[in-house]
Amino acid sequence: MSALIRLAEVDDAEAIRGIYNRAVATTNSFDLRPRSLEDQRQWLHDRRGAYAAIVAVDSDGTTAGFASLSPYRDRPAYATTVEDSVYVDETHQGHGLGKLLLGELLQLAGAHGFHSVIGRIVGHNEASIGLHESFGFELVGVEREVGRKFNRWLDVVIMQRLLGGDP
Repeated sequence: MSALIRLAEVDDAEAIRGIYNRAVATTNSFDLRPRSLEDQRQWLHDRRGAYAAIVAVDSDGTTAGFASLSPYRDRPAYATTVEDSVYVDETHQGHGLGKLLLGELLQLAGAHGFHSVIGRIVGHNEASIGLHESFGFELVGVEREVGRKFNRWLDVVIMQRLLGGDP
């Protein structure tokens, strides 16, 4: 599937919110409540500059997925590490959009001078784990039963990719 990958804009808030809230209804997000449109707009406002959000828009103009970079931790020594997030609408999964999004996200991370990218993935999400592995992410740990949703304990798989270079 071909898609246009571009920086997210405030006008993308509703489409991103729809994709994300469908993930909230599963265990692929640790959020327990859906985002409001205002929540989503604030999230987009916080994803500017180095902490970018991007969208994949299909040939029909439909937002089919999104991805973002977020600060890994708030202490200054972590400033060269980011956490990635990739979400593809279920109707567009299995067509390579996750690869397009993560590839572009890694390019952006490198262009902004980040050294390390961390993926924190719910333990049973084999598609996301495989996606990250295909881009050279390595398993660096598993946080056992750190989340609870729908009366289930959830593990988090931690994957890391070093981008190289000193800042």
